[in-house]
Amino acid sequence: METSTLPLEMLRYPIGRFTAPPLYRSAFVKQSLVALEALPGQLRAAVSSLSDEQLDTPYRPGGWTLRQVVHHIADSHINSYTRFRLALTEAHPVIKPYEESSWAYLHDARWADPALSLQLLETLHQRLVILLRSLCMEEWHRSFFHPQNGEIYLFQAAGMYAWHGAHHIGHITSLKDRMGW
Repeated sequence: METSTLPLEMLRYPIGRFTAPPLYRSAFVKQSLVALEALPGQLRAAVSSLSDEQLDTPYRPGGWTLRQVVHHIADSHINSYTRFRLALTEAHPVIKPYEESSWAYLHDARWADPALSLQLLETLHQRLVILLRSLCMEEWHRSFFHPQNGEIYLFQAAGMYAWHGAHHIGHITSLKDRMGW
C-alpha cells in the first residue's frame, strides 16, 4: 500500500497510542518485562536485511529515517534507565526531558551504523530487565515527575517503554511491508 494513501495517524502510530494503566497490575508488568527483554532482538531482526539506502528512508513523509529510529530507541531507553534508577534512589525526582527531535538530527543519529545502537540496547536492556525483575510491589509504586507529563509510576514507565520499542519497530516493519522489502 502506498504511504500517501494511509492516514497520518496510522503512519505515526502503527500499533496505536499508549495508555498508561492507572493501577498496578502484575500481568501488565510481566508483559512489559517480556517485551523489554525481547526488544533488542526484535529490533535487530527488523533492520538486519536493510541496505544503507533503505535505512536512510523515512518511515513516513516528514518522519525520521529508519536509521534515526534505531538510534532514537537507544537514546530514549538510556534516558529511561536513568529515570528508573533515579526513582528508585530519590523521593519523587523531577527528571529532565530532552529534545528527541534534536537528538535525532545529531550527526551520529543520522549517519552511524545502527549496529552500534543495537549492541548498546542489548546490554542496556539486560541491565534494565535485571533491575526491574528485582522490584517489589512498593518499588513499582515509586515515581518520577516529568515536567510535561506529570507523575509517572514505575509500573507505568515499564509499560510505556515496552510500548515505545514496539511502536518504533512498527514504524520499521510497516515501511518494509509497504515497500515490499
